[in-house]
Amino acid sequence: MNFASVSNKNWIFKKYNNNKALQISEKFSLKEITSRLLAIRNIKIEDINLFLNPTIKNTMPNPFKISDMQKAVSRIITAIDNNETLGVFGDYDVDGAASTALLVKYFKSLKLNVKTYIPDRKKDGYGPNIFAFNHLMDNGCKIIITVDCGTSSIEPINHAQKNGVDVIVLDHHQSDIVLPKAHSIVNPNRIDDNSNLNYLCAAGVCFMFLVALNNKLKNLNWFSKNDTTEPNLLNSLDLVCLGTVCDVVPLVDLNRAIVSQGLKIIKKRSNLGLKTLYDICNIENQPNTYHVGYLLGPRINAGGRVGKSSYGVELLTSNNSQETYKIANELNNYNIERQNIEKALLTEVVEQAEKNKNDPVLFLYGSSWHEGVIGIIASRIKDKYNKPTFIISLNESEGKGSARSIYGFDVGSAIIAALQQGTIMKGGGHKMAGGFSIKRDRINEFKDFLIKRFNKINLENLKLNDFYLDASISPNALNEEFYNEISLLSPFGQGNLEPTFVIEDLKIINASIVGDKHIRTIMHGKNGEIVKAIAFNSKGGILEGYLSSSNKKKLNIAGKLSRNTWQGKKSIEFIIQDIALK
Repeated sequence: MNFASVSNKNWIFKKYNNNKALQISEKFSLKEITSRLLAIRNIKIEDINLFLNPTIKNTMPNPFKISDMQKAVSRIITAIDNNETLGVFGDYDVDGAASTALLVKYFKSLKLNVKTYIPDRKKDGYGPNIFAFNHLMDNGCKIIITVDCGTSSIEPINHAQKNGVDVIVLDHHQSDIVLPKAHSIVNPNRIDDNSNLNYLCAAGVCFMFLVALNNKLKNLNWFSKNDTTEPNLLNSLDLVCLGTVCDVVPLVDLNRAIVSQGLKIIKKRSNLGLKTLYDICNIENQPNTYHVGYLLGPRINAGGRVGKSSYGVELLTSNNSQETYKIANELNNYNIERQNIEKALLTEVVEQAEKNKNDPVLFLYGSSWHEGVIGIIASRIKDKYNKPTFIISLNESEGKGSARSIYGFDVGSAIIAALQQGTIMKGGGHKMAGGFSIKRDRINEFKDFLIKRFNKINLENLKLNDFYLDASISPNALNEEFYNEISLLSPFGQGNLEPTFVIEDLKIINASIVGDKHIRTIMHGKNGEIVKAIAFNSKGGILEGYLSSSNKKKLNIAGKLSRNTWQGKKSIEFIIQDIALK
C-alpha cells in the first residue's frame, strides 16, 4: 500500500523477506515487529546477536590496518621516551573537540606535557596554519598531532617539517592525491588506504590510534617500568561516542559498538564536563543519540560558531567543577545566541532558495553571512528542499562556504575535485558535508562545475521523493512496551535509521503552537484511541495547514516514536514527519 503525501512524497513500505523474519523470530525469541525490522535491515542471521549486543571486543579491528599507524605509534613512543612536549592541533567542531580531549586526557594520564591549539573560525579558518604551528613550536612542541584536519594542509605541515618538527595527522576527511610531507598520515579515507575503516569519524580514528599506542606500551612493559596505571580506554568511549554521533557518520560495525557502549559511559557521568552540560540541558531520560546529537552537540559546537573556540576542549578535559559549570553555562548562552543568529539568517537564505529551488544543486551566497552558522543553515536548506546545498559568506574579494549533501552526491570528492582544478582556494570534507574558500570571481564557475557533476548522477537511483516506512501501526502501539521493543535495534543514526511508521485514520482534537515553531496535536483514532503527536519546525511549512483544530479531515501520519519524561512520568508520543490525507 503506497500513499501520496501533502509534501508530494511517495510513502513506500520497505520490502523484506517474510520467511527470514519468521526464522529470526523463532531462533532468537523476538517479537514479530523486531524480527521484521531486522529483516528489513537485511541483518544476516549469524550477525543478529552482535547487532543487538554490539561490543568493542567483538567488533574491534586491528588498528595497524590503517596506513601509517605503525609509523605514528613508533614516533609517539620515541616522544614519550624522550619526554618531548606534544602539541595537539584540533578543530572547533564537536568531533575535533572530542578528538582533542581524547588525546589530551590520555597523554596527561601518562604525565606528558601537552599543548593544545584550537583555531578561531574567523581569524584562523579551518585546519592548520603557519601562525598556529609557530605558536606550538614556540611553546616547545617537538611534535604536533593534528586531529580532524590536516590531510590537505600542505603548506603549514611542510613548514613544520622544515623546522624540524614532526607532524602526525589523525583525520578522516577525503584526501587529494598529493599529500603534505607529514611524518605520518593516519586517515582511513586516504586514497591509498585499504583498511575499510573509512566510516570512522576523527574521534574513532583517534581511539584506534590510542588502542594501538596503548598495546605497544603494554608490550614494552612501559606502565610497570614507569609505575604508571594503564589507562582504561573503554572509559573514554563517551568522548568517542560524542564525536561519532555529532559527525553523523554511519552507525555500522565498530561505530555501532562505540555508540552503544559510549552511551553507557555517558550514563555513568564520569566526564565532569559532559555531566555538567547534561544537567544544564535538563535531560531526564537515559542518554540516547538524540540527546548527544541535538542537545549536547550543538552546545559544544556553539563555542566554535559564535563564541570561544577552545571552550569545547576545555569543557571535556576539565576536572574543576567551578570551571566546568562556568564553561557549560557560557556554551549554553552561546547556543542561544547561535539560534537567534540562525533564525534571522535562515529567513534571508530561504527567500533566495525559493528563487533557485528548481536548480539541481542549491548554491546560495550573500555578503557577511555569519560564518559560524552557514553550515547549520546549509543543513536546514538541504532538509527543506532535499537537494545538495552550498552556502557562501562573502567579503569584498573572497568567500567561505559550507556544504551539506543528500545520499548519492559526494560533496567531499566534489570539493576536492574543484580544488584540484583550481576553482576554489581551499577545501575538503566527506560524503555528506564539506567546507571551502573561494575567490569571489570564481563563484559562477564553481556553481556550474557542481551542477554538471550532479547531473552526471543517475537521478532515478536517488529517488528524491520517496519516503520509506517500516510498518503500519495502530494508535495503541504508542506505549512503553512497544517503544522498548523498537529500542532493541538502537543506537539509531546514519546506517541504522530509526524506524518510521504510519498511523492511519486519525482526526485532530486539538492543536497548538509550542516553542514558536513546533505544532503539538492531540488526535483520536477510529476506535477512540488517543494519539499525542508533535511536528517539529512545521509552523509556516506545508504541514501547518493540516495540523489545525479546524481541520476535520481524516489523516494518515508518518514518523517516529519518542519517549518523553516529565517530572518522573514517562509517555510515548509520535513525531510527525509527513501527512497524507485519507
